[in-house]
Amino acid sequence: MLNWTISAVYGLKPGEVCWAASDLGWVVGHSYICYGPLLHGTPTVFGKPVGMPDAGACFCVLAEHEVAALFTSPTAIRAIRQQDPEAALGKQYSLKRFRMLFVAGENCDVDTLEWSKKVFKVPVLDHWWQTESGSAITTSCIGLGNSTTPPPGQAGKPGYNVMILDENNETVKTRTLGNIVVKLPLPPGSFSGLWENQETFQKLYFQKFPGYYDTMDAGYMDEDGYLYVLSRADDVISIAGHRISAGTIEECVLFHHAVADCAVVGQEDALKGHVPFALCVLREDIKTEEGKILEEIIESVRNNIGPVAAFQKGVFVKQLLKTRSGKILRSALSALVSGKPFQITPTIEDANVFKHIEEVLKKESMGNRLVKVSVTEI
Repeated sequence: MLNWTISAVYGLKPGEVCWAASDLGWVVGHSYICYGPLLHGTPTVFGKPVGMPDAGACFCVLAEHEVAALFTSPTAIRAIRQQDPEAALGKQYSLKRFRMLFVAGENCDVDTLEWSKKVFKVPVLDHWWQTESGSAITTSCIGLGNSTTPPPGQAGKPGYNVMILDENNETVKTRTLGNIVVKLPLPPGSFSGLWENQETFQKLYFQKFPGYYDTMDAGYMDEDGYLYVLSRADDVISIAGHRISAGTIEECVLFHHAVADCAVVGQEDALKGHVPFALCVLREDIKTEEGKILEEIIESVRNNIGPVAAFQKGVFVKQLLKTRSGKILRSALSALVSGKPFQITPTIEDANVFKHIEEVLKKESMGNRLVKVSVTEI
């Protein structure tokens, strides 16, 4: 399966260099740093695209090793953009072999997607898969001649038998938010159990939607069969009975020119059950007062999503809580903003970020740092 995907999905030939910018211990590392490239005769690069010595490191590695395809997370791209908005440090490098950028691991907002296309000057393709699948569930298969210019915001077309169901196990209409599931049986290469725990395996993945594998992700499908993965199912915020994806609000926030990165989580609220709470990272060259920026963000969410989003709260932090592979720890952040107990896993990249966010939220609770904008609801 992995051998096939190197050529069919990523369009690589034996001898061409690939770079899966992840940790070897994660599924991306297993699949596309180790086994897939080795089976296919494709040299592979180890390492992350951000960090020392500067934001040009990614471009330096691409040029020095003549990388043909890079696979990373949208968060890593946003980190590069935050440090170097115009990618000036990357312009000194010749990316003569580089021809494809793949992103996955979380929803890729359209603004980040378009910036990546402009800076790297190659097709940028979002695709979606999970640890349990081992490789792409939805993608544009470059090696099979699929389009390299799919509509923005999508994560490709399914190779699995993907369906969108509501809470009553009924298929929803196109462009309707629902639970992303896969009709059984799962294809070869997918996981077949949990180690010495088949009972939990059945309950966790197959009990809620009988006859389907529950991906625990939420999204929708359009009229042409493209899948839009918006967030984990438990990241869908229930606001006074209305279900709104945190990813949808995040994308709206990230459209603001001052915001480099963002995480929107549900904060417990006595009246509405939950309300969205944004933790934003500003670009390094921004001088605008934070209160004004948040006012503009709130107005943008209101205009693009509507008053139903009930978005009125946010803080500005230096960094977000992330794993070593670049995923934002939304469950921990959600518990943190609601004052609930939580556990920071060993996969966290920098524990000091947690302490920083906790300090910002403490100041917020005392009214020193929180920016609240009162918006009259319709």
